[in-house]
Amino acid sequence: MNDSIKQSVDTRAHIEDIIKRLNAASAAYYGGSSEKMTDFEWDALFDELKKIEDETGIILENSPTHNVSSESDFRSEGENDTSDDEIQNGQREEHEFPALSLAKTKNPEELVKWAENRPVWLSWKLDGLTLVVTYDNGQLKKVVTRGNGHAGNNITHLAAAINGILPTVKEKGHMVIRGEAVISYEDFEKFRLEAEEDYANPRNLASGSLSLKDPEEVKKRKITWIPFTLVYTESDITSWGDRMDYLEEQGFKPVERELIDKPSSENIHSVIDKWTEKVTSDKNPYPVDGLVISYDDTEYAQTGSVTGHHATRAGYAFKWQDEAAETTLRYIEWSCAASTITPVAVFEPVELEGTTVKRASLCNISECQRLGIGDAGTEISVIKANKIIPKVIKVNRQNGKLNIPGKCPVCGADTDISVSEQSGTMTLRCTNPKCTAKELRKFSRFVSKPGTDIDGISESTLDRFINQGWVKNFADIYKLMDHSDEMSQLDGFGEKSVQNLKESIYNARKVDDTRMVFALCIPLVGPDVAKRLLSVHSFNELFEIARSTDDEEIFSSIDGIGPEKSSAIVKWCHDFENIRVLELLEKEVEIIETEKTAAGDRCRDLTFVVTGDVHYYKNRNELKAYIASQGGNVTGSVSKSTDYLINNDIESTSGKNQKARTLGIPVISEDDFREKFGE
Repeated sequence: MNDSIKQSVDTRAHIEDIIKRLNAASAAYYGGSSEKMTDFEWDALFDELKKIEDETGIILENSPTHNVSSESDFRSEGENDTSDDEIQNGQREEHEFPALSLAKTKNPEELVKWAENRPVWLSWKLDGLTLVVTYDNGQLKKVVTRGNGHAGNNITHLAAAINGILPTVKEKGHMVIRGEAVISYEDFEKFRLEAEEDYANPRNLASGSLSLKDPEEVKKRKITWIPFTLVYTESDITSWGDRMDYLEEQGFKPVERELIDKPSSENIHSVIDKWTEKVTSDKNPYPVDGLVISYDDTEYAQTGSVTGHHATRAGYAFKWQDEAAETTLRYIEWSCAASTITPVAVFEPVELEGTTVKRASLCNISECQRLGIGDAGTEISVIKANKIIPKVIKVNRQNGKLNIPGKCPVCGADTDISVSEQSGTMTLRCTNPKCTAKELRKFSRFVSKPGTDIDGISESTLDRFINQGWVKNFADIYKLMDHSDEMSQLDGFGEKSVQNLKESIYNARKVDDTRMVFALCIPLVGPDVAKRLLSVHSFNELFEIARSTDDEEIFSSIDGIGPEKSSAIVKWCHDFENIRVLELLEKEVEIIETEKTAAGDRCRDLTFVVTGDVHYYKNRNELKAYIASQGGNVTGSVSKSTDYLINNDIESTSGKNQKARTLGIPVISEDDFREKFGE
């Protein structure tokens, strides 16, 4: 074999290797599996492949430079496409209009050149999963994943579980819309804390979620579908901007956008800078991995050619050039949240995107192994992915080996390594079911606005305080200033932050009773249920009744409560640890009684005393609750202010009966009461 032939063979083998790695990473990227490489690495490898292809002219059929990345392609290899008559939810379906990918660039000047001085719209390049949604006669017809751009999976059965996909629209003709299924950063973090599976990012979770069959499970993931283009409508609308406005008229909430009427180099750069600022300042709640420009003239956009799988005038994607920095690992911090113990790289500070970065989550053990993370002294490269999230992208020199802790950093219980059946991801977990870190969501609810409303304590801040060992129960939150000196040394905290937190805690030492009942995280007790309970009973009375009774339905007669919620309250109060924490809280806060609002007025301004056994009501507490719900008062002893004594033994010679007769107060039976004041 001569040298030129050998070189050609070697080049082809190198191309095949790059394509194999890129396609495997794409499958993981879109399939909800553990990441095989970062976006930074993928882009670099893609650029290398494109350069080799341009130089050699060798372009293989499965090259990602000429193919649409496969999203949610859950079909096994060799599976045949089905006809329309055979299509069922989850099966393959041809797209009416091919969902071709966009050419990408990191150079704003390429966007200027592409725009050709024509009006263009700039919008987010949302980082999720593309879904094509079709309507006929005002009714949702189908929802299909992009798949390979020509055929995707029919997931119409999941439509009701995805926010933003409307079941009906005003448009009575045929309408096809493309949009991105995304999960906000906030909802992703909430789900991640509770999930048994570990997900690298919101897109990874969204993609994996749409492979599920149960709509109820999908609904828990809080997926939102955001339209980014109106592919087809029978209405005569040739402006891309007008088409997006038309979608809004139909009830959709399409992607945020901005018109660039005269796309010069200066204003293209200016608009990109403005939108980049939105990303870096967390003004956009959803993950994005770039920007997209589209011609306003949709007829002109359709005149472009198709190169490989790219429509040359359908749009142009801009991706940020991630700024990387080299640094040295100081140590691995193991942060426990829910059942997962997450490794966090703490490294020598570096400046990235105008901010100082000192730490980055490593997600799980699998990611540490993929990168080759070692011990302190390991040299690494880090970026802020999409201008926001600090991320370790490469190990330049490993020092020592990763030490995986055998004990939970919060409670000291044994740890074990869990392997996901779906993705094979290895995750470290705490084996103690009562570990404080597993209660993070409860602590977050406690300090939330509907709860005790302690400003300045986020879920991530609570996570750090719990991992420091400062918070083990709700009452400990009010003692955080005992750790003020240590707190001021934490990353992201300083004297001002500590002072602000001190003021927030002080302001939260007075809590109205409704907020406190909600904050206690009693199962099934939300703000409305708390309000209903406290419209009948005072705060102290509510818990005293629940603690002293074995009747789990004691509160069920209160409007809107019912037996299930009543049982949850009683069971919560029979847990010694819950009552212990409540007693600790009462030493830290002043609970303000809210004004009671009666459900009715049958007993308005009347005072009753209840004694003896009852037969219609389950017990005396239920009767008292009814009286309170009708605007009446119940006291424990007969006095001049008493209007009625309720006693089924009217002729009894008990002390209460005798006193009532002496004062001229009517003694009535339960039946008499129901006749006078019942429903």
